[in-house]
Amino acid sequence: MGVIEVNGIRVYAYHGCLTEEGRIGGHYQVHVTVEGDFSQAEQSDRLQDTVDYSRVTAIVKEQMAQRSKLIEHVGRRILDGLRAEWPAGYRWRVRLVKEHPPIPGAVDHVVYTVEG
Repeated sequence: MGVIEVNGIRVYAYHGCLTEEGRIGGHYQVHVTVEGDFSQAEQSDRLQDTVDYSRVTAIVKEQMAQRSKLIEHVGRRILDGLRAEWPAGYRWRVRLVKEHPPIPGAVDHVVYTVEG
């Protein structure tokens, strides 16, 4: 059993319930963790036997480019996209961080995590 982490995928996106968020956007970070049996990749040294980090990043960016009101919705879309690309045998965790959300008070970030 192994774990791959693709952390700190930085994206500028336009998610949020406020109209202004759809116009001005904000900074986000996405962290993806995948757990599974990577023994074939350990032996073969071939990219096709593992999860391709660049494809993980591309899926995250594709989904982050589609506006949503809620980060929960975006997180689920990212998870679904990853599971569609690698349909069997892996356990995924997507952690979506919205930096400096426009809410009262000094809030550094809010985080939503979805697993599947």
